[in-house]
Amino acid sequence: MYGKDLISIADLSIENVQAILDMAIRMKANPEEYEDHLAGMTMAMIFEKPSLRTRVSFEAGMTQLGGHAIYLGPSDISLGKRESVPDIARTLDRMVDIIMARTFSHESILTLAEYADAPVINGLSDLLHPCQALADYLTILEKKNSLNGLKLAFVGDGNNVANSLMNGGAKTGVSVTVVCPKGYEPKADIVAAAGEAGKATGAIMTVTNDPAVGVKGADVVYTDVWASMGQEKEAEERKKAFAPFQVNAALMAHAKADALFMHCLPAHRGEEVTEEVVESWQSVVFDEAENRLHAQKSVILHLLVNDLH
Repeated sequence: MYGKDLISIADLSIENVQAILDMAIRMKANPEEYEDHLAGMTMAMIFEKPSLRTRVSFEAGMTQLGGHAIYLGPSDISLGKRESVPDIARTLDRMVDIIMARTFSHESILTLAEYADAPVINGLSDLLHPCQALADYLTILEKKNSLNGLKLAFVGDGNNVANSLMNGGAKTGVSVTVVCPKGYEPKADIVAAAGEAGKATGAIMTVTNDPAVGVKGADVVYTDVWASMGQEKEAEERKKAFAPFQVNAALMAHAKADALFMHCLPAHRGEEVTEEVVESWQSVVFDEAENRLHAQKSVILHLLVNDLH
């Protein structure tokens, strides 16, 4: 991975993903061993959307590795408006060692990567959320001790999180079922590509419109908000469509008895998930949130340091 970008988990090899997860586990257990690895290095963090977990995890992560992060919010930098994305990429490339961007348009991430020689990390786009999925699989690995052969049911919109979970499942051997209302399925080409990639690990990608069928026998039940940032005008329409897909105790009963409940947060309690489930013993949502820090520290090191052991 050295010197490359993290745009999509689909771009990584099975070995890349395993190495990232393995190092994240080591870094979490012994953070002091890595505290000077990025001394003198700087990350530029571009945000078009508000953020809690993404900003804090990347900024804290760079600090803990001995580096520094600069926050560039919507009022500081307007991608493609105040200045073109290629010009922003080439300017930052002269000043920083690595760039992380949380954008609306996936095209903006691709353009940053095209014009900057410094590694670019996709902190979230409208198409993909690879950092979230890596943290999710790290969490599942911690709780289940192994990933290969597990089943994850993602209940909700076929969105960027669902896409990256499928990409990650294909590399780790986790079969992913996306459970969503008709008309809200993930992009067919992403499902097909993840399914093809999953042949190497035995992971199977499926899509269903039946919540009970989709969750049946799942080791992990995962959900996300019904309307993401930028979809506020569709919120009421989405509430009606997704109401039968709420993750509640009745739906969790179709999963395995020891199934985990996951959510990338923030959660709208009483909508996509009930208070009872998100606060249950099965819920690992805050372990998942913490693991954004550890997974991303591992990604940063893999992109910037060539002699990792």
